[in-house]
Amino acid sequence: MSSRLQFGTLKRIVAILIAILVVLAAGIVVGQAPAIFGVDEDPEASITFEDQQGNGTSVEIAEVSLSDGGFVVITDGGEEPLVVSEYLESGTHENVTIERAEGGPELVGQMTATVHRDTDDDETYTYGESDGEEDRPYLADGFPVSDTATVTTADDGGPFSDSFLVESIDAPAQATTNETIEVVAEVRNPTEFATQQNVDIRIDGRVIERQVVDLDAGESREVTFSLDTTGLSPGERTVGVYTDGDGALADIVLEFHTDPSVSVVDADDDGVTVDVAIPEEGFVAIEDGDTVVGTSEGLDPGEYANVTAEFDENATVDEDAELTATLYAGDPGEVDAASPIEYENEPVETTFTIADARAETDAGNETSDD
Repeated sequence: MSSRLQFGTLKRIVAILIAILVVLAAGIVVGQAPAIFGVDEDPEASITFEDQQGNGTSVEIAEVSLSDGGFVVITDGGEEPLVVSEYLESGTHENVTIERAEGGPELVGQMTATVHRDTDDDETYTYGESDGEEDRPYLADGFPVSDTATVTTADDGGPFSDSFLVESIDAPAQATTNETIEVVAEVRNPTEFATQQNVDIRIDGRVIERQVVDLDAGESREVTFSLDTTGLSPGERTVGVYTDGDGALADIVLEFHTDPSVSVVDADDDGVTVDVAIPEEGFVAIEDGDTVVGTSEGLDPGEYANVTAEFDENATVDEDAELTATLYAGDPGEVDAASPIEYENEPVETTFTIADARAETDAGNETSDD
């Protein structure tokens, strides 16, 4: 064999090896692309807010983790926050102290700590100012990531030494998402005088109902709440009954009351009308191949008739093109971060064309006219 032939063969081998290395490197880069470019398609958070004793000027969060950074917002069941933490970088933070502003409300009693994202990347909490458009809460199973705790004062003669006590709570272990269930709590007045106090029922830290209860000295009474599960996400939910300084919890497993589904009612050049049964907070996306050409508004869990999913103004959709209507969990304003809802390990979707949907609607109208 000539030296020229040997050299040519060697060059080809080297070229092949280089090509293999390039392909492998490209695969590594593609696999790490979300991390390299700072993309988090599924923001996650967790929080631990423990019962504590304080002086009313601050609360402490035992631990909070935020995949995208953000804020911890403290509320007492009302719509307005009591106090908001400083901006927290992404990662895990322990023993986070949140101070009230000068002249702000006293931080005592039953409170809920909720983790919010910094969606506009300005490190300033603007959820209220933007009417909920920016800095929305992190979600888990369709509910805001939160935890509830009781903050008491060190003064034994303070208001919480006089709090009603929740002796027990009785709630069904299972329910569906379209019924009204009863939750019964045994509440006792441990003091030597008759008084009235608020008693709340909460789902995952969110106040659902509040009753004013009158009890004589030493009296115990059953307090009954009628809890409508319509609109709640399926899964294990925590139900709590709280007084000013005490509370009790129970877990309820909620099952979606029907099979998730999406069916096309009508379609035209402007959009698609569908009937929907959606088991968690989400929306309907209309897809042309891999492209989302339109979405519905955000939907709470439940059943809906005649939901409109309008096409994007820049979308061009052929009436004979095969389209797909798919249920997604997430925010229609952040389609790329949403995920398809599955039932029995398959996406909940249906395929159609505008022409076929229109023809079926016309045929139905003719039948009804006859």
